[in-house]
Amino acid sequence: MRRGLVHVLAWSLATGAAVTLSWWGVHTVMAGTVYDPPRALPLTAADATTREPGPRASSTSSPTPSVSPSPRPSRTPAPPTPSRTATAGPSPASSATAGSTVKSYDTGGGRAVFDLGRTSATLVSATPGAGWSMQVWKTESWIRVEFASGADRVSVFCTWHDGPPRVEIGTY
Repeated sequence: MRRGLVHVLAWSLATGAAVTLSWWGVHTVMAGTVYDPPRALPLTAADATTREPGPRASSTSSPTPSVSPSPRPSRTPAPPTPSRTATAGPSPASSATAGSTVKSYDTGGGRAVFDLGRTSATLVSATPGAGWSMQVWKTESWIRVEFASGADRVSVFCTWHDGPPRVEIGTY
């Protein structure tokens, strides 16, 4: 009986140590990948009336197609330019808050949404397109979102180190 209790105690201690070590290792790795919690940004009355209804993308789910009661003319996105760094303007989906502007940049690889302030910027969300993967790099003076599919790469690069934030989109 005593021998059985010793085996159970040894097994329990070994299992507890293994679980603790595994949790610590996973926690250490995952701690560096956590993003700030999403923020709800207010819509102004002008945004609510001029904005087209349509699917919304988030960083955690893929967009789902919606069916509208009235037919809308289809818009096809322009193919990305073959240049290495091409400056692109924001898409129509933008909303202003006090001192900052939220702008969405649609590319052939996905969508990146930034909150552009006067002296800095933050990444609101980044959603890869179907068949594309995504990687994000952040520093104190720039944010880079890269969408990849095979050998194709699309990079959305937001910098503010020498002035107000600006966004450049490059394909390679």
